[in-house]
Amino acid sequence: MYKAPIGEIAFALKKVADLEPAMEKGLLGELSPDLLDAVLEEAGRFASEKIAPLAEGGDREGTSVNEGVVTTPTGWKELYADWVAGGWNALTGPEEYGGQALPTSLSAAVFEMWNSASMGFALGPTLTVGAVEALETHGSDELKAAYLAKLVSGEWAGTMNLTEPQAGSDLSALKTKAERADDGSYRIYGQKIYITYGEHDFTDNIVHLVLARLPDAPVGVKGISLFLVPKFLVDADGSLGRRNDVFCHSVEHKLGIHGSPTCTMIYGDGSIDGEEAGAVGYLIGEENRGLVCMFTMMNNARLLVGVQGVGVAEAAFQMALDYARERRQGRSTRLAKGAEPSGQMSPIVEHPDVARSLLTMKALTGCARAIAYACGHATDMARATRDEASEARIWKERANLLTPIAKAFATDIGVEVASLGIQVHGGMGFIEETGAARLLRDARIAPIYEGTNGIQAIDLVTRKIGQSDGAAVSAYLAELAETVDAVRGRNAADFGATGDALAAALDDLKEATAFLARALADKDMDTALAGATSYLRLFGLTAGAVYLAKGALADTGRTERTHLARFMAENLLGETAGLKRQVIAGAASLAAAQAILQ
Repeated sequence: MYKAPIGEIAFALKKVADLEPAMEKGLLGELSPDLLDAVLEEAGRFASEKIAPLAEGGDREGTSVNEGVVTTPTGWKELYADWVAGGWNALTGPEEYGGQALPTSLSAAVFEMWNSASMGFALGPTLTVGAVEALETHGSDELKAAYLAKLVSGEWAGTMNLTEPQAGSDLSALKTKAERADDGSYRIYGQKIYITYGEHDFTDNIVHLVLARLPDAPVGVKGISLFLVPKFLVDADGSLGRRNDVFCHSVEHKLGIHGSPTCTMIYGDGSIDGEEAGAVGYLIGEENRGLVCMFTMMNNARLLVGVQGVGVAEAAFQMALDYARERRQGRSTRLAKGAEPSGQMSPIVEHPDVARSLLTMKALTGCARAIAYACGHATDMARATRDEASEARIWKERANLLTPIAKAFATDIGVEVASLGIQVHGGMGFIEETGAARLLRDARIAPIYEGTNGIQAIDLVTRKIGQSDGAAVSAYLAELAETVDAVRGRNAADFGATGDALAAALDDLKEATAFLARALADKDMDTALAGATSYLRLFGLTAGAVYLAKGALADTGRTERTHLARFMAENLLGETAGLKRQVIAGAASLAAAQAILQ
């Protein structure tokens, strides 16, 4: 059973993501070390004792739909009520509307625990948190007054409606229509697919944020508007009014996250007797600028999706480690000095190959955790320093840079680590009863969510490394270099060749970054795009390994972090040289081989 690694999470936040000095300077509002520890302790208890016990049953039972009514797994509705009562949905919400206004980085940490316990359950609150941010940033005062407090508390839930059958990642192909009404509202018509928690029994009302196109809108993404479409309309006194013309047509049968309803939503088909067809919607932001508003929600969601990868990876590591300590197979060569072989089989954790797998799982999880927390902290600092224009811009660009890496690298390693977990279990990992298979099935959607990881890589290369003419990425790499220099300067035997391995990986990353910058300057997009995915993994591995070393430097009283940082550097960082070659020299062979696919 999952047990929240509160000490690891707290250390990563304070010492690696640098929340400790920010708290000392008062830059994170009311957050103090004691409060941070208390929140993590309570969140860990809730995840381990409340959510995790319902994960297996929720996976087996799944969700059902009957005439538009969705029923979630046994116990989940009550679990969500406990979640709301505990104030967890309000953690980062604005104080004006009942929120606690705590940092994004802390939210990332607690969402890691929710996702370790049950990714299927945690998906619902993830979307509500994003809806709150989008509405707070871009909504009118009237919409905020009517909806924000109940979304912040979790009494109502939020969704994000982008995808349509003909429009996946290419939002320019959206066909959902919006028509202006005489009262200033709009009527929405169309179909949306893959809508997470589009319908459920957790809350009395569900607030959909929907992308749609007005009749006179420009073509392409510049003609998309964002609308708030509630399941139930809200009367002037704040009570629920009539049912809106929006329904769940069906729920998907999926590889994983079975407890989470993934819905096909129908808007404006005239299903309400006595009412004119058309789902009533309210404009968020300006007409034809909906994508700007939606990206506020999507950027939040991308970080929290990355945290899904971290959460599943942590759960997979714990499950595999517990199994490896109990499962006996073969005889270990690792005997205590002077001990005689007992003739008994050894726990498989003692075998080097299994130990390598487990340490790889732990190291990659730690790398992804640090990157995600650092991304959240950059977001927090951009807000905290908003009165200092230049400093706020630096932090904003840091958050922009790390978001695609946090999303893509972390979700990729979520799948990788969950797969290794099955391998450690052997044949038992392929059997559903152990739970290892569920983690892999759940993890597999995350690299697809919120812009596929290939899209994240393209975003990183074509938009993010060019911020401020490359100054943003250069500053970040310089910070990584400071840690590398500190490791090399420590000259401690426990670090082995960690410093040299980190330096080599950082050189690979710098060379690849410079190469891509030149390709973009030359408008050689084919070369830049061909190397994007390899570049993102190169970036994630290097940054993550440096963060592990940073943690080892900060924790002078223990050697475990040093040993893990050394394992990462000496065993896993050799991949960066090959990734650099793919970035620099892989485009021509890719282009030539594409003919095979025609």
